[in-house]
Amino acid sequence: MRTDARRHHDPQVRGFASDNYAGAHPEVLAALALANGGHQVAYGEDDYTGHLQRVMHSHFGATAEAFPVFNGTGANVVALQALTDRWGAVICAESAHINVDEGGAPERMGGLKLLTVPTPDGKLTPELIDRQAYGWDDEHRAMPQVVSITQNTELGTVYTPDEIRAICDHAHERGMKVHLDGARIANAAASLDVPMRTFTNTVGVDVLSFGGTKNGALFGEAVVVLNPDAVRAMKHLRKLSMQLASKMRFVSVQLEALLARDLWLRNARHANAMAQRLAEGVREIDGVVILYPVQANAVFARLPHAVSERLQKRFRFYFWDEAAGDVRWMCAFDTGEDDVDAFLQALKEEMAR
Repeated sequence: MRTDARRHHDPQVRGFASDNYAGAHPEVLAALALANGGHQVAYGEDDYTGHLQRVMHSHFGATAEAFPVFNGTGANVVALQALTDRWGAVICAESAHINVDEGGAPERMGGLKLLTVPTPDGKLTPELIDRQAYGWDDEHRAMPQVVSITQNTELGTVYTPDEIRAICDHAHERGMKVHLDGARIANAAASLDVPMRTFTNTVGVDVLSFGGTKNGALFGEAVVVLNPDAVRAMKHLRKLSMQLASKMRFVSVQLEALLARDLWLRNARHANAMAQRLAEGVREIDGVVILYPVQANAVFARLPHAVSERLQKRFRFYFWDEAAGDVRWMCAFDTGEDDVDAFLQALKEEMAR
C-alpha cells in the first residue's frame, strides 16, 4: 500500500519553548542533499568528515580533533568519560544540563559522579569550584577530576574569556581538566563578538561539546578534543557509548555547512537579537520581571502563574520554576520580529485580564 507523505503542522507557527523546536536551516538541508548519492566510506572515513576536521582547525587550532556524535547528551557523556577515571567526579553548576536535563546519563551511562555547586547566575567561579574541589586522597569520596562549565549557561548568561581562563587556570593548578558544554556556543560567541577559540582552547579548555542542533542543524553535535593529552581512547568511548554513526557524512556535512563560512554566526546573531527585542518589550510590561541578564537567546521571567497558563495556550513555552512562577522564553534562528511582537501583544493582553 502506498502512503504519501503529508505535512502535519502549520509551518507558520512559532513558539518560544526551545530553539530545538525550529527546523533545519535551508543551507543545512542543501548540504545534506549535496552529500547524498553514491557511496562513501562508513563510520567517519568519508570525505565530509575529513573536511570537517580542517574546518574545525580553522576555528579551534591545528591540534583540534572532532568526533561527530548524534546528540548533546551523547557528546557530554563521551567527553566526560574521556576525561575521568572510574573513580572520578565532575564539578558543575547545580543548574548544569548534565545535572538537570540528561536523565542521569553522565552518572548512569558514564559511570562518574557529579559534584554540584549552587550558583546565582549559572556560572562557576574558582571560589565556587573550591566548595567541591577537595578530598583527592580520600578513598571514601569520588575524586574531583574535571570542571564542566556551560557556555552560554542554562540561565542564558555568558562567561567572558577572562572568567573561563580563571576557571581553567584554577582547575589545572589542582590537577583537574576542563570540559565546556557548548550546546549554544555560537550564541555565546555572537554575544561576546569574538571567535569561539577566544574562550575555548586559547584560555585552556581541554574538551568541548560542540552544539549544532540548536543552531540550525537537523541533528548532530561533536566532541572536539582541544588538548589531546587530556583524553584517551576517544574512538572506543564514542562507539561503546552508542554515538558512532555509520553514515557519519550526514552529521559531518551539517556541521561543515554551519562552520565553513558564517552560517553559525548569522544564525546565532539573529536568535540573540530576537531575544533582545523580546526582553525590551517585556521590560515595558508592568508585573513581569526579567530574572537574569539577557546575553544570548534566552529570556527568563517571572509573572503570575495564571497568566503563564493562559499564554501557553497561545504560544508554547516552559515553566522554569513553576512554584515561583518563573518561565523561560527561547528564540531560534527562524524566530521573526513579527513572532516576537505577536507574543508581546499576547502577553500584554493576558496581563491585562
